[in-house]
Amino acid sequence: MKIKKNDKVIVIAGKDKGTKGKVLKVFPGVEKVVVEGVAIAKKHIKSKSKQGGEIIEMPMPIHVSNVSIIDPKSNKATRVGYVFEGGKKVRIAKSSGQKV
Repeated sequence: MKIKKNDKVIVIAGKDKGTKGKVLKVFPGVEKVVVEGVAIAKKHIKSKSKQGGEIIEMPMPIHVSNVSIIDPKSNKATRVGYVFEGGKKVRIAKSSGQKV
């Protein structure tokens, strides 16, 4: 997967299309990512001995094909490529060539 934790991404498909956010968690086995502020679901928490029950909102995973990395130069969606610099593999934005 070319998307990593803490990347800034934009949603390119689905009900939250156009929303920008940071990747909070990555699930490479099922090719899904959790993006802050995207795919919010309400979860009911059962009451405990001293706490009452509550309803919390939490972001749910979305498929990695529905998000794209934001180009640091133009602030638009871009694809990710790789280049070798000094013997290390570095991710770059395909549209501008800058490091991601």
